[in-house]
Amino acid sequence: MNNSAIGSTWEELEQRLFTSEEIAASNLRVALIGELIKARQEKGISQKKLEELSGVKQPVIARMEKGSTSPQIDTVLKVLAPLGKTLAVVPIEPR
Repeated sequence: MNNSAIGSTWEELEQRLFTSEEIAASNLRVALIGELIKARQEKGISQKKLEELSGVKQPVIARMEKGSTSPQIDTVLKVLAPLGKTLAVVPIEPR
């Protein structure tokens, strides 16, 4: 079967469906959540324990980690603080 009508790779399809800004925002969300999960696991903290430490309910943390929600920045900061992390504004690296 020839898939050329929709593109031969995910990157080609992604380029057709989304703007570069949408792709960059999605990549940023994925990277942020990946770092959050990594930091939590490295500290050996369960989502329930992170709820106790951050004040953010465990179901909210679970939805953040699954990527099924776009949390407010203050929620992200609350979750990151007990993990010894924060957000930083840095220059965007050219592709």
